[in-house]
Amino acid sequence: MDNNQNIAEKNANTALEPLALAEQIVKILDANKAGQIKLLRVNDQTVMTDYFVICTGNSNTHIKSLSGEVEFKLGEMGVTPLGNDGYDSGIWIVMDYESVMVHIFNREQRDFFKLEKLWADAEDVSIENIVTED
Repeated sequence: MDNNQNIAEKNANTALEPLALAEQIVKILDANKAGQIKLLRVNDQTVMTDYFVICTGNSNTHIKSLSGEVEFKLGEMGVTPLGNDGYDSGIWIVMDYESVMVHIFNREQRDFFKLEKLWADAEDVSIENIVTED
């Protein structure tokens, strides 16, 4: 049994519903001053995940800090990522929580890749009751 399968089984035992997990991630990012947070429901467009959480960090250090805080806070709840990528560069970090993919960008990368435009058919889930500011 590989490590990702072990993590997936562990997460299944402590799993939040996909929307609840996505909302928890939004709360963590908001509490740590992530900018332009978006929550997209993409499960009608892809089988790879249910939700994308997309946000912007102010610097490489901030982006890494946001990623670390998501991993730490969810880890306290028994939820660990299947994987992550981009931590070393700190310009775009992707965290895979199976039902939720977290994308933490710097401004330039977010403007360049335009995930919201690429996934324009996805449902934009309201987070106005979750975030303290936009």
